[in-house]
Amino acid sequence: MAEVIAKDGTWEFDGELIRIVPGRDRGVHKLRQLLGEVAVPLPAVAGIAYEPGRKGGLLRLRLRDGACPVLRAAGGRLPEAASPYLLRPERDRSGVAEYFAEEVRRALLLDEVPDGPVDRYLLPGPAVPLTAGGMDGSAAFDGEQIRLEWNWLVDDVKKRVGNRTFPLAGLAGVEWAGGAGLESGGLRFRPHGTTVFLDPDKDPHTLALWGTKKETGAAVLLAAAVTVRLPHPNAPADAPPGNPGQGPAALPAGGAEPADAVPASLRKDADPEAAAVSEAAVPGDDHDAVLRRLRELGELHAAGVLTDEEFAAAKRAILQRMGGNG
Repeated sequence: MAEVIAKDGTWEFDGELIRIVPGRDRGVHKLRQLLGEVAVPLPAVAGIAYEPGRKGGLLRLRLRDGACPVLRAAGGRLPEAASPYLLRPERDRSGVAEYFAEEVRRALLLDEVPDGPVDRYLLPGPAVPLTAGGMDGSAAFDGEQIRLEWNWLVDDVKKRVGNRTFPLAGLAGVEWAGGAGLESGGLRFRPHGTTVFLDPDKDPHTLALWGTKKETGAAVLLAAAVTVRLPHPNAPADAPPGNPGQGPAALPAGGAEPADAVPASLRKDADPEAAAVSEAAVPGDDHDAVLRRLRELGELHAAGVLTDEEFAAAKRAILQRMGGNG
């Protein structure tokens, strides 16, 4: 058993698992506190390194691409302070940290663990239900659907569309980006077939975020809970439904979506403004639907809701769907 104890947490390694327990110090990032204890199986590890410093060192655990739903949900944008896979031992524990890293490296070598990507999640996602607060509302996930509810700070565009509900089966993905400076971050839910989005403040698919540590922790945790229940991005095309780490079954051959998986913004009875901010799945021979969608996009463009680039991209995509040249 190898163990390293620091103010920001404790790492233990028994030859098969690296057990990561966050510290109770006030300086420990909120995400690490909310995530709690993490058990990393050796096959999920790509490498480990100890970087000595003047005041203390840094123990850095590197996971294989696609092994952790939290890292996948964060999309490489997670601040170092929020990462559960970094530990900062004090200077007088540098020898212990170096020994810990060497023990993990030896086990990786003996077990011949590759360092390449994996095709399923090797760590479990957060338990549900979960909620996350943001700048203009809140998001809640119960394992089957996501509910966005706006507050009094919401932009008029989102207010006109109203609160949103996204069934898990209707989502292609979820994306998190923390706020920075005057720029808002966002927790964006991406329904199947949706390619046009607005900025976080105006996009009805997105909960806008300030970027605080508490907000980041809850938002990333919720994004990870959704991510681990969706098909793994590296899964083989012929993977059977229900494969571990796969989440819900993949779409049927040919890309057709079951009727109950189509998000509300793409249905014919959807609110026009909600549907218009997303590039819709318009059948090539339904010219009335195409003309109606183009008219709705033109109205949003004239009102300043869509930029010139967003309007052009949406128009081009719809015309391409019906066989036009945009």
